[in-house]
Amino acid sequence: MENYIVSARKYRPATFDSVVGQEAITRTLKNAIRNEKLTQAFLFCGPRGIGKTTCARILAKTINCENITENIEPCNQCESCRSFNQSASFNVHELDAASNNSVDDIRNLVEQVRIPPQVGKYKVYIIDEVHMLSASAFNAFLKTLEEPPPYAKFILATTEKHKIIPTILSRCQIFDFRRISVEDIASHLAFVAGQEKVEASEDALHLIAQKADGALRDALSIFDQLVSFAGKELNYQTVIENLNILDYDYYFRITEYILDKDIPNTLLTINEIISNGFDGQHFLIGMGEHLRNLLVSKDKATTQLLEVSPSLRDKYQVQSVKCSTGFLLRALDIGNRFDLSYKTSNHKLLHLELALMQMCSIGTGEEKDKTEKKKPLAPPERSLKTAPREPAPGKVKETRAHKIPTTKKEPLSSEKAKNGPVPGTISIRKNRNGNTDTAVKKTDEENPANKPRNAFSTEDLARVWKYYSESIRTSSPNLYSTLTKRGPVLKEDNVIELTIDNKVQDKYILEKKRDILEYLRKELKNYHLQLNTHIAREAEKDTKAYFPEEIYKKMSEKNPRIKELKDKLDLELDY
Repeated sequence: MENYIVSARKYRPATFDSVVGQEAITRTLKNAIRNEKLTQAFLFCGPRGIGKTTCARILAKTINCENITENIEPCNQCESCRSFNQSASFNVHELDAASNNSVDDIRNLVEQVRIPPQVGKYKVYIIDEVHMLSASAFNAFLKTLEEPPPYAKFILATTEKHKIIPTILSRCQIFDFRRISVEDIASHLAFVAGQEKVEASEDALHLIAQKADGALRDALSIFDQLVSFAGKELNYQTVIENLNILDYDYYFRITEYILDKDIPNTLLTINEIISNGFDGQHFLIGMGEHLRNLLVSKDKATTQLLEVSPSLRDKYQVQSVKCSTGFLLRALDIGNRFDLSYKTSNHKLLHLELALMQMCSIGTGEEKDKTEKKKPLAPPERSLKTAPREPAPGKVKETRAHKIPTTKKEPLSSEKAKNGPVPGTISIRKNRNGNTDTAVKKTDEENPANKPRNAFSTEDLARVWKYYSESIRTSSPNLYSTLTKRGPVLKEDNVIELTIDNKVQDKYILEKKRDILEYLRKELKNYHLQLNTHIAREAEKDTKAYFPEEIYKKMSEKNPRIKELKDKLDLELDY
């Protein structure tokens, strides 16, 4: 049986030019070799699978090459290059600091540094995962790292630079490797597929590149796994089935349903996704990424931020035309809030469905977004129309009523008292606790006489109240606690009463009272609703803190034997 070599090893770069996605670092290293300005210690840091150890080996091989090319690459013909390719070089030493992290291991390394190379110019020590060294090992390594022999070069590699002590960092030339882009990984996978004679679609390769999250080694491992399953043909459907990735088509379909306000089909689609074994939070994350891609597709300047295949990029641009910027921003905000509170939800499917139903209620188009904004309390033109005219000077006798016409009190008729304050005026009333509600200026647009006054049950009120409370659970936890502790009580004449504990909670309600009423009126289709608060009697009791002397005095008044016991045993109050 032929020995199988994984693609990550078989196609490992052997020259600087073949390194994927690290052009700035490879160019810097080549210029340092060309100008003979090599430092004594290098530190390569960055995420896994992006080429740190590969670049360290290429650098060690190149500086010992006897016939370096004009492009600063190893010749692969000299004795040093051949021995390196056969893993038999005596000038290159690799040490795994994860398993050799003691002081004795570093002392053995220091002893080896004293011996000059027999062949070649430099002895190169590559220490991988250097952050795993103990504090004592770092200290034993300091002097040698700062003043090594001229023939010794150290290349340190790590994924966690913050764990390395500053005295080591100050003695190294630091190179920060970046995550490899999706385009670069997909391009390299296409090259590997061509070498292995595998027919792979462009969408499939982009999906593998996204799943790898910037690590080329992970992408090659996933590629090998999929080829083992699918053989010589690798398509998009095979990738999503084997990697358990949610198909992009689901996100496009649900977005179309949301734009059409089609709640039934939206709920059926999310039920199909959950039935296929996908996690709800996984869907929320993917939906957020989909909405983000639609947002960046609306402008040609930001289209380059899409890390998808060209065919998928075209689909994003087509759907982004149907979505307004306001709609996408509000949908992103809803998805983010529900994603944050998903883990704490007891009914996760309902939590997910509620997020989608709120997205469906946003609507489409810029005009819809503008109409859903909060309206001003009173436009200047309407306030001018409703203000009473002042009498002309000299014609009417000046009285107190004429001096302050806007504060003149008139008895309300039974019809006015039933239907609420007259539009265009300021309504100030006291609740049962004597607290004065915030004055709200009503306009004809906010409370017209022809608005519906549909009847509803207490169950309907409880359901709508719960939906609103859940929508503010993350953004306003204090208000959420206030709304859900006791729940609303429906009184006569469309009055909703909420029992609270203290004036602080009353303040929370007053700040959001306008939003609460607007939501309740819209969902219950009754624009004559009013909301009153009532402080519970048990919360009104005196909660004064007493000193020990006062506590003792109160107890003695109730039971005189306590004083006798204190005097008899000569006790003292505990402070």
